[in-house]
Amino acid sequence: MAKVEFQANIEENGRGGWQIRLTDGFDGKEAVCENMEVFAHKIEEMGSEYGGEIEVKWSKNDNVTQDHFFQVQAEIQKIELEMEEQRKAQA
Repeated sequence: MAKVEFQANIEENGRGGWQIRLTDGFDGKEAVCENMEVFAHKIEEMGSEYGGEIEVKWSKNDNVTQDHFFQVQAEIQKIELEMEEQRKAQA
């Protein structure tokens, strides 16, 4: 099976923060994630339907502040490092 593409769009949440709208590119299901912890949980949950064979395409709305974009970017890098460390520990 080919990888299923998920869209992760960074948006302003209207309350002074950011959120990520996660969309399953195969069936169109959406989840709004208020933080990275929720995003990580949702991507794992939604991706499990495809055996984890997914690819995430990132985008952002034009009105996302630079600070919010950098916050999300830093959180993504933190998660990627944690995942890399877990992989190394299991090897």
